[in-house]
Amino acid sequence: MNSNSNAIFTLCSHLCVGDNVVPLEPKEWGDLAKKLMEAGLQPESIFDLSKAELKEKLFVSEEYADRIFRLIDRNASLSFELSQLQNIGISAITRADKEYPSKLKKVLGNNCPPIFYVAGDISLLDYKYVGYVGSRTVSEDDITFTKETVSKTINSGFGVVSGGAKGIDTVSEEQALEMGAPIIEYLSDSMLKKIKKSSVVRALANRKMLLLSVVKPDAGFNVGIAMMRNRYIYAQSSGTVVVRSEYNKGGTWAGAIENLKYGWCKELCWDKKAYQGNKALIQQGAIPIGNDWNGDIESLESSNIKMGGEQLSLFD
Repeated sequence: MNSNSNAIFTLCSHLCVGDNVVPLEPKEWGDLAKKLMEAGLQPESIFDLSKAELKEKLFVSEEYADRIFRLIDRNASLSFELSQLQNIGISAITRADKEYPSKLKKVLGNNCPPIFYVAGDISLLDYKYVGYVGSRTVSEDDITFTKETVSKTINSGFGVVSGGAKGIDTVSEEQALEMGAPIIEYLSDSMLKKIKKSSVVRALANRKMLLLSVVKPDAGFNVGIAMMRNRYIYAQSSGTVVVRSEYNKGGTWAGAIENLKYGWCKELCWDKKAYQGNKALIQQGAIPIGNDWNGDIESLESSNIKMGGEQLSLFD
């Protein structure tokens, strides 16, 4: 972790949080990063500035400067905690690290989180992916369609990116593992629990799986994080397949609608007439696919793809 990355981690990590220690949330970090740039400073500069200089150069209040200093004071504890995590295979990357998911920076720009906790082979980020999303409750038809479609996209040269949830996510990952294709999971809950599962242990050891999470490794499930996680799946993929969505409710629907609005990637949706949510997504711009689709993502035309996110700097 370089000095800029260390500064971002110190300010934003939710590890080692005690009384009156309140890490910066992503938007707060973005605001501070702008002030640092405007002042001609790097994130690492915070370690050398006095409280008076913080207030003068960054135009922050006394209260905010005190908050920054409380965050800096835990730097040694953070380093120790991070080293303990590294001993069990979990590390952290920030926007100041070259390993940070470049596709997310390109697509999401300022909406990228400042930190990801990571387990697995980081070089898997260089691969091309198709996202798979859908209901946690699945039918035999859903499972069959998912497996067949995953096989097609893998044979077209793509890995699988998902959220690792029960249902469609798990089915798509299992098919990818069976075929030896790479997998990226953007988690919304405990990475510590995830890396203890036997199938995950094998996949990590075989360098076929990469886990990323914006929350600290022992965090429990959070609905808000799960909803935010959806955008990372779409942004990481060349195209995302919606296998099954409820109409106007649930995380799959919300994520699919958000992607149609912002155009992070091509959105494909199973054209199953009985699923009202799927029908509605297709009516709103998702590309319909059926059992006869050949798995070719790149030749598909989509009207919802928009320009990539705005880049401020490597540490925004």
